[in-house]
Amino acid sequence: MTSYDDIDFSPLEALSDREVVTHSPVRDIRLASGKVLALITLDNGRDHTRPNTLGPATLTELSATLDALKARAAAGEIHAVGITGKQYILAAGADLSEVAHLPSKEIAKLVTQRGHQVLGGLSELGVPTFAFVNGLALGGGLEIALNSTYRTVDASAAAIALPEVFLGIIPGWGGAYLLPNLIGIENALEVVISNPLKQNRMLKPQQAFDYGIFDAIFPAATYLENSLAWADGVLTGTIKVERKNEPGKIERLTKWPIAIKMARGMLESKIGTVPTSPYAALELLDKAKSGTKAEGFAREDDVLAELIAGDQFAASIYAFDLVQKRAKRPVGAPDKALAKNVTKVGIIGAGLMASQFALLFVRKLQVPVLITDLDQARVDKGLAYIDDEIGKLEAKGRLDRDTANRLRGLVHGTTDKSEYADCDFVIEAVFEEVGVKQQVFGEIEQIVAEDAILATNTSSLSVEEIGSKLRHPERLVGFHFFNPVAVMPLIEIVKTPQTTDAALSTAFVVAKGLGKNAVLTADAPGFVVNRLLAKVMGEAARAVYEGTPLLTVEKAFGPLGLPMTPFQLIDLVGWKVAAHVQDTMAGAFPDRFFASANFHRLAELEHVVEKDKSGRVTGWSKAAEKVLKGAVGSNPSTEADILRRVQDGLAQEIRLMLDEGVVPEVEDIDLCLILGAGWPFIDGGASPYLDREGASKRVFSDTFHHPVITGIAG
Repeated sequence: MTSYDDIDFSPLEALSDREVVTHSPVRDIRLASGKVLALITLDNGRDHTRPNTLGPATLTELSATLDALKARAAAGEIHAVGITGKQYILAAGADLSEVAHLPSKEIAKLVTQRGHQVLGGLSELGVPTFAFVNGLALGGGLEIALNSTYRTVDASAAAIALPEVFLGIIPGWGGAYLLPNLIGIENALEVVISNPLKQNRMLKPQQAFDYGIFDAIFPAATYLENSLAWADGVLTGTIKVERKNEPGKIERLTKWPIAIKMARGMLESKIGTVPTSPYAALELLDKAKSGTKAEGFAREDDVLAELIAGDQFAASIYAFDLVQKRAKRPVGAPDKALAKNVTKVGIIGAGLMASQFALLFVRKLQVPVLITDLDQARVDKGLAYIDDEIGKLEAKGRLDRDTANRLRGLVHGTTDKSEYADCDFVIEAVFEEVGVKQQVFGEIEQIVAEDAILATNTSSLSVEEIGSKLRHPERLVGFHFFNPVAVMPLIEIVKTPQTTDAALSTAFVVAKGLGKNAVLTADAPGFVVNRLLAKVMGEAARAVYEGTPLLTVEKAFGPLGLPMTPFQLIDLVGWKVAAHVQDTMAGAFPDRFFASANFHRLAELEHVVEKDKSGRVTGWSKAAEKVLKGAVGSNPSTEADILRRVQDGLAQEIRLMLDEGVVPEVEDIDLCLILGAGWPFIDGGASPYLDREGASKRVFSDTFHHPVITGIAG
């Protein structure tokens, strides 16, 4: 096996032209026992909004720092080495924007080997090393800690994670080998695979400590002081470090292979077999149960280089940039100085959706929230739901008692609509029918102030038509949430030809206050997400009504990598809602969207599809089979035909949406699909996927992206 010290890393120097270098200055600290700890503090010289990252120049400097400390340790000048970060941040891992533009697979492998050489050096200094994780530690940042002998964590650290699988790669600087051998296979599976696939879930410091990633946890106010005293105790032998989750022989022989097998089954049922990185990570975790660290690191080098060179990583970085940059600066959002100050929110309705709105608005904006409905019983039911949900948050420790009681006090329900008079922002959550929405807004407009903003949560109806009977239609905006309201990060903000900049600006500021990402869309049928999901669901329904077996249809959509198959999704959103959306889209574009009377007949049933424990559709219910008997054709399609039809349909629809000006650029469509439909990062949203699959060329003889977003050639 080649030693890292024998490798020529000089080709990496050309990659550091644009790097914000994270420096590694050292200061000696004399501990209470008289021992000397040399403390490295990683610092890129920027404020805490620009985290430390680990690029080629950073690793070169850190390598030189560690070489000097190794010499000092050999000379007996120091007894330990500590490594920490600037305020609030240890490191956020490699600079992914640079990694995404590597020129070849050979260079990609050099990057992985260099990381192993330098970070691995933390365990080869001849004295114990202590990672003092004082803040954010992601990817390579956490791997710095894993390569150290001991680890402490600040109880207020923002986030701890190995998010690589979320981005189409694997923890490749020691994480896939070191973590399972530190905390056991089941915990490692959670951190390396499950959490990244749950919308990139991070660990809180206490969770990371409980897993056994850290040996000690200290409060923020005295974190470094406590960590140094603890390190002194370890060095002098007064503190014994016990690692209760470290795997023993029995776990390696029995529990390990069982856990891997179960994880593989879970992955296949939840995400299919299209994503590469979760399975690559699973293989590495499996092999980590035996063999040497050098062998483990060599496996990571090979796998990470392969993944960096692939299409899924390139697409993931495109998606990552959309979510991290474009989503935070919404295209078309007016100056926020134009926004009306929202001091009270009104919600028309008290059903489940309205109650979810009320809970979100009161939690995030912490202003008075009013809900109304046709009768007091409905209002009381909505208030009870809100009270119960606040109670659950309190029980989980996410709200203290005083805050919970204050939030309850801010929510008020009544049937008296006159109380909307002092609301600045009023949103409806009533039945999805133009006439109903026009009626409620007509009533409310008589009551609210002239500059109050009105918002509709319609999912597919024309916002302009809803506002056509208002005296001031210019104050109405579309404000389309996705279900579940608390979880889904997207709001589509819909502008009509009449909407003022003040109304739009208010909507964007409110969305940001709610912790949501907002995308501006024109007032077109289905806006962005529902228009494209209706295309997907319509093609699934079309295949069924041609006579294709249900499970063949479900399987055909697997390569899209969506979090749910079409009929899983329809069953989740509700067959009546799905039927309504299909009708809307087929009514607007009858030549391109499929709708069927059978949809409505199925929507009347209590139970339409059978599902297994994991939520996968296994067949029609008996009642659905009766409805469909004699109502479907005898011209079934193959999986390949269905997939090609949906790919071409999506490519055509996205091209038309851009031509119609529904959004300014294709990036906005991809952003909407990622945030609002869970379109996988490994596709980069729909457009890069459709380019790579050839659908763009087939449909309009061009591609959405120039050049096409693909991995490293060769």
